[in-house]
Amino acid sequence: MPKNIKQALEEAASSLSAHPDSSPQLEAAVLLCHLLEKPRSHLYTWPEKMLDSAQYQAYQALLQRRSRGEPIAYITGRREFWSLELEVTPETLIPRPDTELLVELALTHLPQKSHCRIADLGTGCGAIALAIASERPDCAVHATDRSSAALAVARKNGERLGFNNLHFHLGSWFEALPADDRFRLILSNPPYIPEEDPHLTQGDLSSEPREALAAGSDGLNDIRVIVSEAHCHLQPGGWLLLEHGFDQADAVRLLLQEAGLTEIQSHRDLAGHERITEGRLTQ
Repeated sequence: MPKNIKQALEEAASSLSAHPDSSPQLEAAVLLCHLLEKPRSHLYTWPEKMLDSAQYQAYQALLQRRSRGEPIAYITGRREFWSLELEVTPETLIPRPDTELLVELALTHLPQKSHCRIADLGTGCGAIALAIASERPDCAVHATDRSSAALAVARKNGERLGFNNLHFHLGSWFEALPADDRFRLILSNPPYIPEEDPHLTQGDLSSEPREALAAGSDGLNDIRVIVSEAHCHLQPGGWLLLEHGFDQADAVRLLLQEAGLTEIQSHRDLAGHERITEGRLTQ
């Protein structure tokens, strides 16, 4: 039976409501906009416009993928971060709004009208590196990842957005960078979930690359590596900023202290959890 946009959206929202942690009306609209290649305003301006048979069947196929638990971002291949539309794939993490706090803090440590070198370790789709590159075209942003597939997505995003102050390096953490490189700012959203955490099998996390999420029994294996080697790559007075789990701030502050960093501080996200910890290499 033919459906107009309003009817299709109502039917889709009803079917998606059974999916845990979903926003049925929003997801129904996002998927239909993706299919029709129209902005959301189109759906509400033309609610009586009929979907043809091919469109309706294609919409049902998208809804079935979502009902099976596939993340919206992987279905559409897009995710917005820092007002930038980024391509994402199953080889990359899906950027979260909470990570924008890492970008905000990073920008406060960059002197105005000063060419600075910045390293984003484990860049994934390039969200953090691209956000900083967009705000500071006068700075050189170096992005690393040990996944060649993820790095290809990041590079493609950079090219599509037209940024020319980005440099991409394949390899694990600092191994991807020349040994004598020094940076004003090093930041990372590394894997930090404990290997046995049940959240890894729930929601979107179950579809994302596990190697980009989990790091040892306490989730801190990769953070330990980054912290222990940061002093070899920071400029005197440079900053290290790390995103971590909501209950890991005490442990991360201790790691930074043991590594000899100073001015150590943790920052809270919108939910009130300490999610970003920073420290400075003594000048």
